[in-house]
Amino acid sequence: MNASEIFRGPPFGLGGVPFGNEFAYLTDDVAYATIEAAWNAGVRYYDTSPWYGLGLAERRLGTFLHKQTRSEYVLSSKVGKLLTASRDNNAKEYFPFTPSPNNLRYDYTADGVKRSIEDSLQRLGVDALDVVFVHDLSPDNAWLPGPWEEQFEIARNGAFPTLSRMRDEGVIKGWGLGVNSPEPILKLMDVADANVCLLARQYSLIDHENALRQVFPKARERGMAFVVGSSLNAGFISGSARFNYGKENYKIPAEAIEKRARLRAVAARHGVDLRTAALQFSIAPDVAVALVVGCANPEQVLADYTSLKTRIPHGFWSDLRSEDLVENDVPLPHEN
Repeated sequence: MNASEIFRGPPFGLGGVPFGNEFAYLTDDVAYATIEAAWNAGVRYYDTSPWYGLGLAERRLGTFLHKQTRSEYVLSSKVGKLLTASRDNNAKEYFPFTPSPNNLRYDYTADGVKRSIEDSLQRLGVDALDVVFVHDLSPDNAWLPGPWEEQFEIARNGAFPTLSRMRDEGVIKGWGLGVNSPEPILKLMDVADANVCLLARQYSLIDHENALRQVFPKARERGMAFVVGSSLNAGFISGSARFNYGKENYKIPAEAIEKRARLRAVAARHGVDLRTAALQFSIAPDVAVALVVGCANPEQVLADYTSLKTRIPHGFWSDLRSEDLVENDVPLPHEN
């Protein structure tokens, strides 16, 4: 199935990272209110993972979604990490704010993928996933049990053909990688027939050259589409004191701070909300079928969802080009 056929609704997906308490403690009440606000606004794509809070995000999303008609929304989750409950769990080593009782184990084999999907369905309380992303099989992941190339070969012989078979049999509609760096996606397109990847942390106003030059041209040749994640660089563009993910995301590169300041200056000149511009920028490429945006409260989800429909003066985008804040040939929203 073509990815554009999977993501038929508004190109806005609610991401599960905040519901796993990755950045801060979120109460159940606030999490449920946020998910309900997204649904009532018209959001019909939801992305999660066993990794987010080690099961917490899936359970919270499932509490709401299992009450909805399954055919009315698109749901994606991830494989490659299995959870096992233990009294002596190390969940807080990964997520200090999660109440999860689980330990984590990496498994990119065929059996591991099948078990991961079954476990996710149980936590979510639903009978099917639409899209499955093989998660964090990437050189930036320091927690992998071995070199990423070694783990990639395990997935190549296990996870990848298993997911292709499940898609061909209609069990799922699409699959790909969900990673923070380009190398695995470029390699995947040479060895498997995935149809949609989660491009996390790789296409934003702050950083987009590599995706534009390397990933997108090959994707067009191979028929690959992308869900774009972290278009705000984990909230950095909208003012958060962090940049992307990981334990040291408080160490913000000086060049990122400088670029954000320059972007803010152009935005102020045109009366533009920079967060709104960043979201619209990330969905502009022809290979992008949806965004995944993490929202920690109802106000955030309503503001971010509204951003995709907010008009931005053409002069703002022109100034970004003329001041070399975006690549000269990058797709811009007003050109679509």
